[in-house]
Order: sequence, then structure tokens, then C-alpha cells
Amino acid sequence: MKSPLLLAFLLLFSLKLSAQDVTISGKITAENGKPIPFATVYIKSTTKGTSANSEGEYSINLKAGTYELQFKAIGYRQESRKIELKSSQSISVVLRNEDYQIKEVTVRAGSEDPAYAIIRKAIKKRKGYLNAVNSYTAEVYIKGLQKLLAAPKKFLMFDVQKATREAGLDSNRTGIVYLSESQSKLSFMRPDDIHEEIISSKVSGSNRAFSFNRASDLRVNFYENTQVWEGLSNRPLVSPIADNALFYYRYQWMGISIENGETINKIKVTPRREHDPCFSGYIYILEDSWRLQSLGLSITKKSNINFVDTLKVNQEFVPVTGNVWMPASIKFEFTGGLFGFRIGGYFISIYKDYDINPILDKKQFAEVLRITKGVNKKDSAFWEQQRPIPLTIEEKTDYSKKAILAAKRESKPYLDSLDKENNKVSFDKLLISGYSHRNRYDHEYYNFNSVLGSVFYNTVQGFALDYGGSFTKQIDSINNKYFSVYGKAGYGFGNKLFYGSGGVTLPAGPFSLNIAGGSDVVDMNNRQPITRFMNTAYSLLNRKNFEKLYQKKFASVSLSTRVSGGWLASGTMEWADRNWLPNTASYSLFHPKGNEFTSNNPLNPTVDAPLFPQNQSFKLSLRTSYDFSNKYETYPNDRRYLPSKYPTISFNVTKGIKDVLGSDVDYTLLSADISKSDIPLGFYGKTSFYIGAGKFFNANSLFYTDYKHFSGNQVLFYDSGINHFMLLDYYRYSTGDKYLEGHLEHNFSGFITNKIPLIRKLKLQEIFDVNYLYTPTLKHYTELGFGLQTNTGIRVMYGMAFNQGGKVNSALRIGVSF
Repeated sequence: MKSPLLLAFLLLFSLKLSAQDVTISGKITAENGKPIPFATVYIKSTTKGTSANSEGEYSINLKAGTYELQFKAIGYRQESRKIELKSSQSISVVLRNEDYQIKEVTVRAGSEDPAYAIIRKAIKKRKGYLNAVNSYTAEVYIKGLQKLLAAPKKFLMFDVQKATREAGLDSNRTGIVYLSESQSKLSFMRPDDIHEEIISSKVSGSNRAFSFNRASDLRVNFYENTQVWEGLSNRPLVSPIADNALFYYRYQWMGISIENGETINKIKVTPRREHDPCFSGYIYILEDSWRLQSLGLSITKKSNINFVDTLKVNQEFVPVTGNVWMPASIKFEFTGGLFGFRIGGYFISIYKDYDINPILDKKQFAEVLRITKGVNKKDSAFWEQQRPIPLTIEEKTDYSKKAILAAKRESKPYLDSLDKENNKVSFDKLLISGYSHRNRYDHEYYNFNSVLGSVFYNTVQGFALDYGGSFTKQIDSINNKYFSVYGKAGYGFGNKLFYGSGGVTLPAGPFSLNIAGGSDVVDMNNRQPITRFMNTAYSLLNRKNFEKLYQKKFASVSLSTRVSGGWLASGTMEWADRNWLPNTASYSLFHPKGNEFTSNNPLNPTVDAPLFPQNQSFKLSLRTSYDFSNKYETYPNDRRYLPSKYPTISFNVTKGIKDVLGSDVDYTLLSADISKSDIPLGFYGKTSFYIGAGKFFNANSLFYTDYKHFSGNQVLFYDSGINHFMLLDYYRYSTGDKYLEGHLEHNFSGFITNKIPLIRKLKLQEIFDVNYLYTPTLKHYTELGFGLQTNTGIRVMYGMAFNQGGKVNSALRIGVSF
């Protein structure tokens, strides 16, 4: 007879064994013996499952018990296995090609394919299935892999061979460049609220980085009329069951199959016009309920997608409740290339443990994403237990090889050696690109401007040098806060004027504090509408000196903070001594007929008379803005607020105060503005707008530099920001009274150009601009602009300006967003 203590120990041990997970693993292949990549394995009547890897290998951990496993893949007949699970075992499965039977239907010559009747029923049910679930939670595993398939040895003086070798790729410059895994808890609440918490994250080659994988980014819902995939396509992509899908797609019924007692219709979808933003492939629709059971679709560069040549998306659904089916897996697979580089890869999401219509607190959705400290510190034992998709041999090798590289890269000797190599001083760095000295281990950074970039010319200073640098150091790694010091010194060889200024920026509790001072030569228009480089080029090459300058000696203190959510506030206190400067240089390389330099007085261009007397100013400026959003992402050492879908409104007040520190100014400027960029309008593109208005009150004493200035343009190249003009004089219409400014821009996102052969390959976007300005002297000034823009943001526009009913100017402009 065993002792009670021994019996208790044996009972406890047996209970522990029974509670442990056991593993089922194996390989899923086709009839020809080839593996079926990413086939799915699910436990019948549950949402617990997994996916095979790219070599058809799968693994799933379960408690001991009786189960029915279902093995399936799009295009293959489902296989089931009933098992009595007591210990780990191997089960390999061969899936046969699905045999879709053609039902007996009467099809008369010229009659419609049976697929159209099915699609109409699916479209009719679309909105109901889209709104069937008010809320849910689920656990999501995501794996991402990107491979470099080909690359040149060098590209634009960059040593690709060296870079790929240091990144752990092979001698042919091929291999895995990104491999990551993550686990998330995803919560959703209608209409579009998302909260995602990253539970674990792993990135090959880095012990500190967090995975780029986001379940919220990889969500795709073909019950939506369109898929808006920013970056991939300038146009929304039309779902095969969208309300207007029959206008975009052709359908062909391929037959039926029976799975789990459900009749599944296989339907081939093809775009009616190959350049429309549409998918090709197959969708699988359940008979009677007319819901999506799965889909395998692709879109190619014929549809003018960006970055990749082909994108494939596979999605499978599982029943969660009697009338609710949810995504079981989503896989994106892509290939593409440019300039001799070829890439390929995939992202796959596996969903499990759905909870449908739970009670959720809407307040929790202010936080869209949460990544807490330590989620990227899980060890290999954790991942072996939790990973639903087995690693391939190549992926195991990548993790182990790059773990050694990661440890090396994060060591002080390696960082010091890397910094020593990168910190070498060279003539070309000093002259062309500027010099940076980095101490990565201590998070210290020195930056010095390039010499060539610091040389310029204008008619006030002549040839001049303006050279500067900065020092930045991280002083709080927990909250990701930095301290920086910056400064510059300049000299004009024409007016023989030396100047210098500097400042410091540092955190001050919830505020960012900036203290600055010194002397400088600055633009009379505080919007700085023309760059120093552009003014130099026009002065030397075309004998046109657009920029007008004055000397400013100043001291300022500014504070900025986020009050809460989308509410920002800032304040600046500045004292300045301001002195108008005359022209001192008249040199130019060329002298085109009719072109002459003008004076440094924009209101009297023929006479170099002072625009304003020397004066002092002391002013306070306050600005606050709100974008009606409180959504944010939380990281271990930072919180990042997200842009709002609503317009941003701002209020500003600037008060010039007389007799403080000898101040000569006395005025109050009140202004407000409202703006919003990239408002989506579906197939018709996106719209941006800006409206601003203001008025000077108690304007007893102010000077030209205190006026409200605008972002005008008089040269070929201009800043195409939303509140910029194309043809407005830089200085003439600045005002010390009241103003109303409005800008509207619509980007048609290729709505027209994608319909024109050959032109569509350029992926051009049509731009329409309207700019308006009212001041008491200018009256009603209006610009109309038409043009085309590339994906890089460069645009060519033709603009026309009108004032008081008549056309006053027109010109071609090239816009760049600086």
C-alpha cells in the first residue's frame, strides 16, 4: 500500500500532465507530392486553428482530448481527421484538387451566366453581413517575411554588396531582409473603432525593435464597397461584391462543391477593363446564405498599383456563431522590383478565440495601439510554444544567424567601431553633404552643415556664408526626450556685416522649451516664400533679386505643449531690434535683356529708400489648435497621437506691447484658420482645403515686418503646400489691416489619366487648385491652377490669376512639397 503522501504526489503529477498541451504536427501536400503553402488547420466547431508554413508544415498545441481536425486550402477539397489525443503525434494529409460539379441548369444561347444571379444575391446581402457584428475581440498572430530576390552590386555610388553582407544576406545579395512575428489582442467596435494590444513581438536581427506587423493594418473586408489601401493604389479598389461591381467585373460560374454540409459556389471574377482598380481570381460564395466562404484574388501593375508588380490576397472565413462568419486567416503575397532590385514576400494573419458582441468601453478606443515594455523580450521557448505557424529551415537559420549579429551590433565595441568608421572626416562630407559625428551608445549626435550649402548670394549681402551646427543628446530614454543646442554664424562680403545666433531646446515638464537669441539677416516676409537657393539662382543667372531682407537682433523664449489629445498650444515672447538694409551688390553671371535688379524696398522697387525706420518690438504670440481627435498609439517610451478625420481649427493672437524694453509697437492681431488635407471622395480622389482670416485691432504702431504676410510665388518652382499661392507677389500685398485667405485643392488620383493608353503607365494624378485672397488694397484676388502630379509629389501646373474680374497673370509652375 502506497503512503498517502506518495499517492497525493502521483495524483498531482498526473493532473499536471493532463493539463499540459500536446502537439499535433505534420505536412500538408497536394496529390503530386508538392507542399501546399499556408493551408489551414482548424478544430471543427471552434475558431481555434493554425496555418501551415510556406513548405506545408503545420503544428498545433491542444489539450488532451477528442478532436476533429479540418485541413483545407483554397482550390482543394477539405479533409477531416478525428483523433483521440493523448500524446504528441504526427498527422500528414494529402489534399485533392477540388472537383467543382456543374449543376444541371438550362443555359440558352446568349443568356446570362449563372454567376450573375449569385452575385446579385451576394450584393443584396452585402450590407447586412458588413453590419452583422457590432463589436468583437480576437487574438491575432501575424508573420511577415520579405526577401531580396536580386540586386545589383552597386547603385548610385552605394555599395549594395557591402550592405547586404553586413545585413546577413548571401554573396549573391539575396535572402531574407525582414522576418518578424507578433501576437495581438484585437478589439473592434462599430463603426470603425480599433484597439490593438501587442502581446509579443519578435524581429529577426534586432533585440530592441518592434514588429511592423499590425493586425489593424492587415484587416481587409470585401463586404466594404471599396478597399482603400493607401500607398499601394491612388484609387480605391472595387470589391467583387460592391454595389456597383457589375459595372466593373465579369463573372463566370465554375461549379459547386460540398463542405461541412454547405454548398459552395466557385465564381471566377475578371475586370471588364484591365486597367480599372479591380481584382482577378476566384470568390467562393455559400448557397442560400450568399455569404463569402473564401477568396483568392490578385491585382497587378496593369491596374496602376505602386511599389509592387503583383499583390495576391487570400482570405478564409469560419463560422463563429450560427449567423456570424469571421476571417480565419488573411494572407498578402507580393512581388516587385525597380532599378535591378527584386523583392518578394508575404504577411499572414491567423485569427482565433473570437468573442462576438462583447461589452466594450468606447473610451478604450482612444488608444488605437498599445506596445508595452518587454513584449519584444520573449525567449525562444515562449515562441516555440506560442507560434502557430512552424518556422521553415531558412527562417530558423535567419533567426539564429541574425541573433548573433544583433548581439554584436548592440555591444559598445561594435557601436564604437561603427561610429569610428562613420565619423571619419572627409573633404566631400564637409563640402557637399555636411558632417555628422555620432555616439550611438551614449545617444549623442553632432551635426555640421555642408560648406557649399552655406554659401549663397543676394543683392543685400552680396556673396555670403551662413554656417551652422547642432548638438543633440537623449537625456530621458524612458520618455524619449532630448536636449539640443544649435547655432550659426554668417558674414556678408558685400555689406561686410557679421551676424550670429543660437539657441537651446529642452524638455520642461510637460512643455518643450526653446530659448534663442543673437542677430540674423532674415526675409521681410516671415513665411519665407522663396528659398535662399532659388533666390541665389535667379539673382546670378537671371538678374532677378526677389528676396527682400532686413537685420534682426533678437531674444526669444517659447513654450509648446499638448494640452490633451488633439489640443495643442504654444506661446512665444520675443524682443527684437529691426533694421532695414540697402542693396550693396549688383553682380550677376548673365544679364538677360529687360531684367534688372530692384531695390530692397518691395513697395518702391526703383529707389533704395528705407521701407521702415530702425525700431524695437516686444510681442507676445499665442496659438492653440484642435483637431477633434484624442486617438493615440502607446509605445514603451512614447505616445504618438494620430491625425484626425475632422478639420483642424486654430486660433492665434499676437500682441505688440509698447514701451517694454524700448518697444515701438502697439497693436493686436487676432486670426483663425481651419484646414484639412486629403479628404477622401472615393473614385473621384481627395480634397484639401485651408481657410484663414484675421484683423489688426488697436493698430496704433506697427511696421512692415509686423504685417500679415502670405506664401506667394514669382518663380518657376514653388512650394505646393495647401496654403500657398502660385502667382502672388511675395511682398506687395502683405497687410496691416484685415484679410481673408482660402485655398482648395482637389487631386483626382488618376480618374482621367488612367483611362488614357500609355499615359496611364506614368501613374499621373490630376490636380485642380483654387486660391483666393482678400485685403482692402488687393480686393478679390483669385488663382486657378490645372496640372499633373507624380507619385513622388512633383507636379507641373498651369496657373491663371484674376483680380476684380480681369486676368492679371498666367504662368507655368513646377510644384514640390518641401
